[in-house]
Amino acid sequence: MKIHIKNELGKIGEQIAVEYLEKNGYKILERNFYCKQGEIDIIAKQKQEIIFIEVKTRSNINFGKPSEAVNYKKQKHIYRTAQYYLYKINSLEMLSRFDVIEILIKDGKFNINHIKQII
Repeated sequence: MKIHIKNELGKIGEQIAVEYLEKNGYKILERNFYCKQGEIDIIAKQKQEIIFIEVKTRSNINFGKPSEAVNYKKQKHIYRTAQYYLYKINSLEMLSRFDVIEILIKDGKFNINHIKQII
């Protein structure tokens, strides 16, 4: 049962993140982009830059802030997946950055923290 609740919380967080990004002028290019190197929750574009975004959603901070879950190993997977994505769309020279959006949801309310250029 816990896994189901965790997956639902993650999906809700990703939807909140997409709405936040669109409201702030980002164009969503991909959601849950997956390849053998890994997965990226959201790929967006703002001006001439592609942004690879990891979304971390929690209902409490008992085990630390959500962004702390994006450790070195996770960053490496995100970076490799991003390189593949840029290769796939033939844009290896395009400006890009890596962000984390952490979302805390409690009692039906949420707080968003957008951390830019985490890698």
